[in-house]
Amino acid sequence: MDKLVHRNTVEFQVSGNYALFSDVLTRAGGEKSSYMIPTYEALKGILHSIYWKPTIIWIIDSVRIMNPVRTERKGIRPIKYGGGNDLAFYTYLSDVCYQVRAHFVWNYNRPELECDRNENKHHNIARRMIERGGRRDVFLGTRECSAYVEPCRFGEGKSYYDNSGDISYGIMVHGITYADEAVNDDDKGMMTVRFWKPVMRNGIINFIPPEECTIKRHIKEMSVKPFGKEYSNFSGLEEFNGGEALELD
Repeated sequence: MDKLVHRNTVEFQVSGNYALFSDVLTRAGGEKSSYMIPTYEALKGILHSIYWKPTIIWIIDSVRIMNPVRTERKGIRPIKYGGGNDLAFYTYLSDVCYQVRAHFVWNYNRPELECDRNENKHHNIARRMIERGGRRDVFLGTRECSAYVEPCRFGEGKSYYDNSGDISYGIMVHGITYADEAVNDDDKGMMTVRFWKPVMRNGIINFIPPEECTIKRHIKEMSVKPFGKEYSNFSGLEEFNGGEALELD
């Protein structure tokens, strides 16, 4: 069953020739191999490229896999830390297309931005940015995998996995919780890596929220860096771009 649609929900389709949602276990030898499905953190990164503000936290609700999962192996010459180039093989996903549903919540770790908590403003800007393909370049997992974003209605159209039943992908990386977005008390002041066990049901994966991930590991201590006084006094009625104030409707 699909998750509840929130009133500040956004829906979009992202597609590209290649994607690389790399499995951290394959990086030790300098080679990378993609997960078969996008991670929560990768989809959140796409939304950050579309529209990001420290006032809000994007929550990925669901992703729908539209095209069949296919991989393609390529020889890459990455730069060596000691200089020169090395030879490695990366395993990419090819011809990918996903429908994504997400919503945002307030970032209560940023009390200095309380004056910017205008739900209609952020929702309207996010929808406009989806229509325009995002504010910044969009990538599918890594920079060499460029992507295109366009609005869609989640669930419309035909997916290759519409009648595939349940497919389990075992334990996977869910994402990273930084100190400024931590919800659970034990995660506050820490950088935390989260894991979970996704199941695709007829092409749709419903994500659990970051705070509900029970498999996690604290990597290091991390403090929340507050924004300057000029941002905390921001009225929320103007959007600054290149030094010019733009009125928002």
